[in-house]
Order: sequence, then structure tokens, then C-alpha cells
Amino acid sequence: MGRYVLRRVVQAVGMLFLVMFVLHLLTTLAIQLNGNPALAFFGDKIPSPAQVAAVEQRFGLDDPCYDQPGNPCLGPFAERLGQYAQGDLGTNLRGREVTDIVAAAAPNTLRLFVMVTITWLVLGMVLGSVAARWRGSPSDHGIRLTSVLIDALPVFVLLLVYKEIVTVPLSGWAKDTFGEDSWPPYWFKPSFDPEHPWATVAVPGILLGLAGSAAFIRLVRASQLESYGGDHVRTARSKGLGEGRVVVHHVVRNSSIPVVTAVGLTFAEALSGAVITEGIMNIYGMGGVLWDAVQSSDVGLVLGIVTILTAVTVVVMIVVDIAYAALDPRIRYE
Repeated sequence: MGRYVLRRVVQAVGMLFLVMFVLHLLTTLAIQLNGNPALAFFGDKIPSPAQVAAVEQRFGLDDPCYDQPGNPCLGPFAERLGQYAQGDLGTNLRGREVTDIVAAAAPNTLRLFVMVTITWLVLGMVLGSVAARWRGSPSDHGIRLTSVLIDALPVFVLLLVYKEIVTVPLSGWAKDTFGEDSWPPYWFKPSFDPEHPWATVAVPGILLGLAGSAAFIRLVRASQLESYGGDHVRTARSKGLGEGRVVVHHVVRNSSIPVVTAVGLTFAEALSGAVITEGIMNIYGMGGVLWDAVQSSDVGLVLGIVTILTAVTVVVMIVVDIAYAALDPRIRYE
């Protein structure tokens, strides 16, 4: 197991370096083709050449390579890697440290992902298991129809309906029933409250998870149907094991591997959903900060946040690979 984990970590570091290099090449090419992003610092104002030069020097954009289309600008890339290695992700156009921005926004995005992951696993495992256990029954048909309806409903429509139609009456009902200072009114608050982050992130996280749960439901159902017809399940039943033990130890466990795979694959997809969710529900998170940075051409902030998100994604993939080995000892590099 130790060698397996070590190899995955080494591969992950190489993958992170490759992603950072490709990101550097793309941003460098964008600067060379579209012009100096230092002008975004001044907004609608027309700066003097001296002011532009000062901003370029401040944000490391004064290297002549940025004026040479096709030049990969390896010098600035090596300098940026050195800064990242020291924990310095630079500043945004307003001079605020990227690490401070991330430190303020990341906890809310992590809360959102915790709720999303729990929703995926609960809905996927429960509904997928019920559909597989009673294949062909009305519950199976109902669950499959529900998964199709979930797929047909985009997450932004779900969030807009919830915010514009559902939150106000539910919040009023919760205040009248449980009291204004209790937790339930915050669950249905139409916008994010930094004083109660978990309560106001819970429902948007569940809705975002619900929007992506259809694939998990179908995946668990298909995987468990295959397990129910497997030789190992027939052997376990022939030995006289109880149906509950057979289902938990021989069906659910084997069906967990594709579910873990799906969690890793859909994590990156959920990042785009987080941008929409944070924007609609006014949640101060990484997705909203990244979206604002792209709109304002804040190259330093975009690079810093994308690098962090890439590192997080790589870590999630490592955890998924380790979970493979834990769930199925046959999975090894050898």
C-alpha cells in the first residue's frame, strides 16, 4: 500500500506541474495576442506610459517575452513556481494577497462541497440500492423516472425556483413555527449569511448535489444488478448467509468502487456548478471569486485560484485511488 500511495503522489505532483505549465502557456499566449492586462488595473481611465510601466513591474508583466507572440516565457514561469513553493500566490489588481482572498472564500466552497458529496452518496446509494433490490417493481420504475427528471432540470433553474418562489414562504413558516432566532429560518434564507454559514449553505448544497445525483443513482443500480447475478453472491447465499449480510458485504461493497470513481470524475464538474450556485445564492466562495477575476482580467488572481483548485482536484484523485485499494485489495500497480 505504501508504494502504491507513493507512486500516486509522485504522479500527482507531475500532473500538477503539467497543468500549471499549460495554464501558464495559455495565459502567456492570451497576453501576447490580446494585449497587456495591466490596463485592466485602471478601468475606464487612460493611464500614462509611466503608470502602465509601474503596474507591469508590480505584477511581473514587464518581461519583454510578453511582447513576443510564441515565446513561452519560461523565465516568468520559473519565477512564479519559486513564489508558489514559498506559499506566495501573489496579489490581485487591488494589491490584496491571493492567499487572504482564498482563505476567506475557500471555507464556504468546502461547506458547499461537503453538502454536495453527502447528497450524492445518500441519494445514489439509497435510491440505487432500492431500485436494484426490487428490480422491475413500481419503486424501480419510479426511481428511474425521477433520475431522468433530475437530469432534465438544469441546476440554475432549480436554484432560481428555490430562491424566487420557495424561500420566502418557507422562511416565514419556519420563523412562525420555530422562532426567529432558531436554526430552521436560516436554512431557507434566500441569500448567504456569513454569521450562519453552515445553515445558509445547506439547502443550496443539497440542490446542487441533487442536480448531479441522477448519474450516481443509475450507476449504483447497474453495478448492484451485476453483483446480484454474480457467482460470489450465489456462493454466499448457498453457504446460508443471511440476505442482509449478503447485500451489505457482497453487493453494496462491490458496487462502491464505481461510485467512488464517479465522485472523482464529477468533482471537477461540480466546480462549475459551484460557480452558478455561489452566484445565484450570493455565497462568497472560490467559484464567485474566480468568476469576478475572469471578468476583470485579473490574471494573477485567476492563476492563483486555478492552481489551488487544480491541487485540490489532484488530491481528490489521490484519495479516490487510495479508496480503490481499500475497497478492492486486488487493485495494485503490480
